[in-house]
Amino acid sequence: MTRPGADPDASADGLVWLPAPAKLNLFLHVIGRRADGYHLLQTVFQLLDWGDRIGLAVTDDGAIQRSGGCPDLPAGQDLAVRAALALQRESGVRSGARIHIDKHIPVGAGLGGGSSDAATVLVGLDHLWRTGLAVERLAQIGARLGADVPVFVHGHSAFAEGVGEKLTPVSLPGADFVVVWPGLPVATADIFQAPELTRNTPASTISALLQTAAGNDLQPVAVRRHPEIGQALAFLCQHGPARMSGSGSAVFVPVADAATAQAIVADSPWPAWAVRGVNRSPLQQLLAGDGR
Repeated sequence: MTRPGADPDASADGLVWLPAPAKLNLFLHVIGRRADGYHLLQTVFQLLDWGDRIGLAVTDDGAIQRSGGCPDLPAGQDLAVRAALALQRESGVRSGARIHIDKHIPVGAGLGGGSSDAATVLVGLDHLWRTGLAVERLAQIGARLGADVPVFVHGHSAFAEGVGEKLTPVSLPGADFVVVWPGLPVATADIFQAPELTRNTPASTISALLQTAAGNDLQPVAVRRHPEIGQALAFLCQHGPARMSGSGSAVFVPVADAATAQAIVADSPWPAWAVRGVNRSPLQQLLAGDGR
């Protein structure tokens, strides 16, 4: 697969194309559990220069129409559609939108695809509908859709705490990665609800974790339940300290440079991508550059 570009100009079909970048969890520690069952985490979200593309167009009829994306997912359950409807309710705007999802991020891979699509719809329609909501307000709308949506709305790699909603922007060194998808989706709820999941990793500070943290507390559970993840990890571990992103199923490894990444991708028996970590989201870069 090629990396989707970002074209700020309306295409022949009247859509404005915006990027919806993927993310990696450079580490993920489960440090406790709240009374309501939600897990307390410490993690770092590394944004990538690769992901989905979202095409948006304003309509006058107030309807939200979706095309592309995952054909088996009903529109009413799609986070991108739910994001548009939530922004309509919050802002009181009467305009509608056409949303086309050019899907590159595998579903159920732990790469944030659905959350990033929702965030791009929120940020993009805020501009196109001229609702003028502050980023914090958009992030609050996003948090009601999913815990990972706010980091994509803010558009910066970040250290996350709480259930993932407490974000501190971080500047990470530029790095090339290989991401491998072992060909199956993983249900996040199944991994978090597993009785064998470790939920008492000691909490630490941002500075200490950025220097020393590694691993993913969800990985042992996911590997036991889905051996394909372990096989993909074994393949990548030949090239460095590989680990799983989020609740899986995608795995990744940092590498020395883009040429090394491309060589590993060419050798992978599964779908794989050579990607680069970025501190600022391609979406935010694009919107700042074209003045929208």
